Amino acid sequence: MKYEDHHEAATALLDAEEKRSQIGLLSLANPEMDINDAYAIQREIIASKTQAGKKIIGWKIGLTSKAMQSALNIDIPDSGVLFDDMLFPNQGHVPKGRFIEPRIEAEIAFVFKEPVAGETVSREEVISSTDFILPSLEILDTRIKRRDPKTGKTRNIFDTISDNAANAGVVLGDKKHKIDSHKLRWTGAIVFRNQEVEETGLGAGGLNDPVESVLWLARRMARYNQKIEPGQIVLSGSFIRPI
Repeated sequence: MKYEDHHEAATALLDAEEKRSQIGLLSLANPEMDINDAYAIQREIIASKTQAGKKIIGWKIGLTSKAMQSALNIDIPDSGVLFDDMLFPNQGHVPKGRFIEPRIEAEIAFVFKEPVAGETVSREEVISSTDFILPSLEILDTRIKRRDPKTGKTRNIFDTISDNAANAGVVLGDKKHKIDSHKLRWTGAIVFRNQEVEETGLGAGGLNDPVESVLWLARRMARYNQKIEPGQIVLSGSFIRPI
């Protein structure tokens, strides 16, 4: 794909978000598309939103668990960007009609006190650079159709990355925890819908350890001259299916 194609795709996705509509599969319209094209489209979206005054508050890691990968028929992780207008208060309300096809995921959020960057960043650096962790809910949405109605083809990892890794919102818990206060692989979530248990999961569901998910992100970002900045939030990936 050429730069013009990246820009056109990003513009279509931004328009779909604004109009609460969906576009067709980018991977179907652009069969030559690869992962670098997908992240290039995502960067065009980032540039447009930051130019419009939105601030980056962090990053999300997606598709780290088998539950999520099987739900979307995708077998590798991806990442996207959190903007300030995506943050909703705990116990708050999300406006009706804000999203197209919202889904909820349970995750562990990391907040950083020091930058994390580089393809050789270590697990120890991720841990020492973390200020605190929080329970969180991610709100997913999709500006791309899940399935092409004519061919039956489902969206792939390139579609998902282009669409900012299907990110749309985040709710953080109020209580801050030191990273060594819990065994994160064994930290669990019980997710209720209307007082009934809908899903359960453990932190190990995400690449065997939420810290490993953050490590994957930091190393991937280095390829695109990006880094995790102090004060930023990182959602380490869902360990339940999307609800």
